[in-house]
Amino acid sequence: MSKIFVLHENPLWVEPLRTAFEKRGVDAEEWMLDQGRVVFDRPPPEGVFYNRMSASSHTRGHRFAPELTHAILNWLTLHGRRVINGPRALYLEVSKVAQYAALERAGIRTPRTQVAVGREAVVEAAEDFAPAPFILKPNRGGKGLGVRLFSTPEEAAHYLSSAEAEPESPIDGIWLVQDYIQTPEAFITRCEFIGGRFHYAVRVKTGGSFELCPADVCALDDKSASDAPAVTFEIVEDVDPELIAAYEKFLLTNDVEVAGIEFIRDAKGRAFTYDVNTNTNYNADAERKAEIAETGMEAIARYLHDELQLLSNVQNHVAAAE
Repeated sequence: MSKIFVLHENPLWVEPLRTAFEKRGVDAEEWMLDQGRVVFDRPPPEGVFYNRMSASSHTRGHRFAPELTHAILNWLTLHGRRVINGPRALYLEVSKVAQYAALERAGIRTPRTQVAVGREAVVEAAEDFAPAPFILKPNRGGKGLGVRLFSTPEEAAHYLSSAEAEPESPIDGIWLVQDYIQTPEAFITRCEFIGGRFHYAVRVKTGGSFELCPADVCALDDKSASDAPAVTFEIVEDVDPELIAAYEKFLLTNDVEVAGIEFIRDAKGRAFTYDVNTNTNYNADAERKAEIAETGMEAIARYLHDELQLLSNVQNHVAAAE
């Protein structure tokens, strides 16, 4: 019998989805992919597979979880299983370089960026951005971890030579040096998509922080630091419909069905898209305040259930024909 399978490496982020499944009376099986094996010559079980692998898995001690997920997704697609956020989505999740290339190919503006490997290359790239402020970020990060703002190449060089940089170094060795988009107000906008369609947008007041994970568990973690800046989330409706349409087309082209896409506007009102998160989470407090009819996780649970029913109908039709 077919069922829903959720592929992930962080049980805390799946808790709201479990609640949404229980609300619908759906039985879903979780595959914790911090370690394991793939028996390629055996077919996977029948069902709908939802990939929630995160680029930040290494920060939770799961260094090779994306690589294991990559093998599993290829195994699933080899056998024709229904996969939500398949190999292409995972590829985008773990590489901002890949994201920017795909976004630019779709005609979506991204911040000016240079790719650098090694301290000297980073400093050389930074010199091309000076005297304007610039951002240094890991190619594979997640949750805004390791993102730093600098005013001069010398500041970046000092940081890279310090002990502080070591735990924030990119797991793949690739740094991005990027324009700092100066905005009149300290907020970014995150657009949520489920089934490739726009669900809602969230305005995130950053408080000067780059760590903007919307999940409740991230907020609890932030409270452990007394000097952590306040980050607030508010569901809004004033989002450019042409930008939403461009995002939907981009997701369709890249075989991504569930994602959060973040953009920021500069002083001239131009939108710069800088992150595609295929392992999206939702802020429960913002959803309650907005009194939305269906939360993000409830919408995902419904979408997965609908896909499972569609799959079951096809299987029953084939069986009847035989």
